[in-house]
Amino acid sequence: MMGQGSMWQRHFLYRKESIKTTWKLRLAMVILVILLGSLTRGLWIPSIGWSVVCPEEVGPSDVILVENFNSNYLLFERASALQKAGLSARVLIPTPTPRDPEVANTVFEGFVEVMARVARVQNFEIIPIRQHEPISLNTAYQVRDNLIKEHLSSVIAVTPGFRSRRSSLIYHAVLKPAGIQVYCVPVFGHHTPENWTETWHGIQEVTEQFLKLQFYRFYVLPFSSRV
Repeated sequence: MMGQGSMWQRHFLYRKESIKTTWKLRLAMVILVILLGSLTRGLWIPSIGWSVVCPEEVGPSDVILVENFNSNYLLFERASALQKAGLSARVLIPTPTPRDPEVANTVFEGFVEVMARVARVQNFEIIPIRQHEPISLNTAYQVRDNLIKEHLSSVIAVTPGFRSRRSSLIYHAVLKPAGIQVYCVPVFGHHTPENWTETWHGIQEVTEQFLKLQFYRFYVLPFSSRV
């Protein structure tokens, strides 16, 4: 009877053996990962940092573009140095205008003028920019229209280091079809691709720019090209 019962039950039930890891093994694996991360930090920290930075390239251009989204004085210093090196005589500075689309906001314009004059930027021009999402892409379109209007065919984009690859990607996508050559110059402050993990602000900045880069690369730009 037991044999017959077992034969009947096997059509509905079966026995399965399973092997589970102990807490000791799981703890050892966590410690191993931490040790490997610590020992190889000299490799992966710079790699992640540089992944959001555009390769620096410059050449004689019609204009220098200061990507002034966050009023970064270091960008003006670099633009001034490029100007003194004879790479371009003109400097364009996009400035947000939340109200009148034809006139730059007075406060932002004041900050721009002060930083440009302290950095000794010559022959600069403020471009009023209407900000609406996606801001970086729509800013690039407005810059393109301004360059086309003035028959300019090359630009040096001076941009914050950790957002520079995203900026380069956007400007190439928007300006290249219009026949405009784009050069990219990343600018760094205290945080660099080698030391960005030393402060929470550096970690936050690189993480944010990495995610935004992927968002623009795989969603915003492919979608905009189909519109």
